[in-house]
Formats: sequence, C-alpha cells, structure tokens
Amino acid sequence: MPVVAYLSIALAAYLLGSIPFGFLLVRIFRKEDIRSKGSGNIGATNVIRSGAKGLGALTFLLDACKGYAAVLLAGHVAVRIGVPYSNAVALAAIGAIVGHIYTVWLGFKGGKGVATAFGVFLALAPWAALASLGVFVLVFALSRYVSLASIVGAAAFPAFGLLLPHAAYGVWLTAVMMLAPIIVIAKHHENIGRLLHGTEYRFGKTKAAA
Repeated sequence: MPVVAYLSIALAAYLLGSIPFGFLLVRIFRKEDIRSKGSGNIGATNVIRSGAKGLGALTFLLDACKGYAAVLLAGHVAVRIGVPYSNAVALAAIGAIVGHIYTVWLGFKGGKGVATAFGVFLALAPWAALASLGVFVLVFALSRYVSLASIVGAAAFPAFGLLLPHAAYGVWLTAVMMLAPIIVIAKHHENIGRLLHGTEYRFGKTKAAA
C-alpha cells in the first residue's frame, strides 16, 4: 500500500536524521555532554565553540551526510517499491531534518538542522545548495555570525532552486524545497532575537566579551 510505503520512508528518514553525531562525538572523544556547553545545542557550531574544532567539522560533515543519505536511499527505495520518486524523496528530506531537530534519542531535543538541511539540499538541487553555501560563507566572513549566515543561506536556497538547473520535480518536492528553509530559519528564532539586540555570539570574540 502506498500509505504504508510512505510512512516507512518517512520513519526511516526520521531515524537516520535523529542520529545525534555532535552529542556522540563529544561524549566518545571528550567524555563530555555537549548539551552542558555553550548554547546547549548538539550541532557543529556549539561543538566548535566548546573547543573541539575537529569534532565540530566532523559533526557538520556527518550531519550533512545523513541528510544526503536519507534522500538518496529514499530515491532507490521508491524505484523498487513503485512509489513516485519525487514524493518519496520529499518525505525523506523533511523526515531527516525533523529527525535532527527533534531527535528521539535525546528527548526530542536536537540541533537547528542547518548541516542536515544542507545535505538534503545537496541531494535535491546540488547547484542551488552550493550557491547557498557560498552565501553562507560570504555572510559569515563579513559578519562572523554563524546564525546570520545560516539564516541568509537558508533563505537564499529557494531562489537559487528556481534560478539554477536541477531535476524535474513534482508538487511535493517543490513544496519541501520551500518549506525546509522556513523550518531552519524558524529554529533560529532565539538567535534572531539576540541579533536584533546585539547580544548574539560572534566568532572571534574573547570569552569575556562574548
């Protein structure tokens, strides 16, 4: 049944997205709980802020890979079980991002979905994803705010998705390409408040100033 197939794809993508790599890496290699450090977030930025730059880079890579893998696997499964490719990968994309943000393994409290969303975007529309990454790098280089760079990069993705070439997609996947950046931006609501009040953490500040 298509409903069972769709639910299975969504659940598998959610569980894959739920793997808390930042939490696991810090726990394994530093014997610490990343949730007790900095912002308490399990994402790459907070891992780097805790002093583990290498683990932070690896966290970003693995979080992006799980988003990419969720979409890729859903596409292969769709072909085998006879459900529309576009619908299957759309469900997997949202499932992986939601899994990272609300991971079942940590009481449904996870990260903000930036790296996982990038992996999803890279699988859905690689040129648009790379262009958004370019925007992220530029904004970060100018401002030193990871949150601002993430917000602007995510906001730019739908526009790049419309302007740059990618595979032909149906309504579901087009909607996901618009919805996923909104989810990522919404998870930054606290950062937006701090940015407006001038209290957001900026990379390069001393600890006392931060």
